[in-house]
Amino acid sequence: MLACLIAATPAIAGAEAISLREAVNRALSGNHSIKAARYEQEAARQGAAASHGRYWPSVYFESGVSLSNTPSRVFMMKLDEARINPSSDFSAERLNHPSARGDFRSALAVEQPLWDRQIATVAELAAKDAEAAETSLEFNRETIAFRVYNAYLEVRTARAARDMSEHAVADAREHSRLAAVRENEGMGLKSDVLRSASELSEAEQRLVTAANDLLIARLRLNQVIGGPQGESIDITEEPRLAEPSQTSDALVSTAFKNRPELRAARKLLEKGELLVRQANNAYLPTLYAGATYQINDRDLPLGWDNDSWSLGINLRWEIFDGQRRSHDKRKAEFAHDAVAESFENARRDVALQVHEAVLRRQESKLRLASARQALDAAQEGVRLVGKRFANGLCTMVELMDAESTLNRARLNMVEMENNDLRSTAQIHYATGQFLQEVMR
Repeated sequence: MLACLIAATPAIAGAEAISLREAVNRALSGNHSIKAARYEQEAARQGAAASHGRYWPSVYFESGVSLSNTPSRVFMMKLDEARINPSSDFSAERLNHPSARGDFRSALAVEQPLWDRQIATVAELAAKDAEAAETSLEFNRETIAFRVYNAYLEVRTARAARDMSEHAVADAREHSRLAAVRENEGMGLKSDVLRSASELSEAEQRLVTAANDLLIARLRLNQVIGGPQGESIDITEEPRLAEPSQTSDALVSTAFKNRPELRAARKLLEKGELLVRQANNAYLPTLYAGATYQINDRDLPLGWDNDSWSLGINLRWEIFDGQRRSHDKRKAEFAHDAVAESFENARRDVALQVHEAVLRRQESKLRLASARQALDAAQEGVRLVGKRFANGLCTMVELMDAESTLNRARLNMVEMENNDLRSTAQIHYATGQFLQEVMR
């Protein structure tokens, strides 16, 4: 047991200590969830930029070979190659039953959209995706910062528990010494010696657990900030944030404005409107211009028996499609309505979260005051029982029970302080201002 404690102590003692702001800064640059969200944002930006490329002309080169004995194909191959021989190629036998013939064709083509409403809608949809990815990144930053704060508080709680466990071990050793001295002097009981030995063993076990809990809390803090695997991070301060001064209704309005999830939901709602517009645009015609330059050769790829070019404008208007567009339009409208309902539900959830955070904040204040009173009472109880024990008016068991109550009150006090700190942070997180407050 002691070996386990000794093995855990160097890892804890050697931990790097950082402030809350530094921990959040490291998490914003090193946390893998934020890195993933940042890559997704860049991917969405590239998608938005790519969608604008459809406004530009498409230029492509193609080269191929074909072999056929179809009369029309053979005749067109000769014509494209400028190899028509009027004296022989217009005979009935040659026209109706030509020999198999090959043709190498290479072409450079350009296509330019002149009017296509779908292109504009697709570009706007891609822009909405980029904006949604940006809000997703903001949400990840806010969430990770809040996780850092909670991990910071966990280290604080674990360190207090470790310190109290060390104090309990020291008290238990002193009790064991006093019990042995009293027994040797004939003033104590053998049961006190046994009870103090049992108490010392339990205190040492709790110390081992508390030391491991502290190490795990520091490892967890290191993980959430994206530090090297296996390293631990210690804290240097008690994290405190400014107390919210707004009313509940004002905090709800702030949350509606700042919460990244709501802004992402608004982007989805706007995207739904664009999808409905895109479904309507499918009923409109499209107008494209095109140009092609080609070369043909009978024997060689990229050969040059003959060249030719063509220019044209094409209007396409789909008149009937088996009601596919009609169903697509209804699908887009229903999807938009679903997103609108989800957005309203998200707003209600956010409002409830803010009101709950305010109530929990009030609750934490009352519980903290109660914990302070309990700690004061436990400290006074230990003082009185200690005097009675020194005068031989109570047993060692009563003294150890009083000290156990005091240790529990101390640990409960730390937990209530952390709950108080966490409740303040929860309000800032519920209103979408947590990261701003931490970095202030």
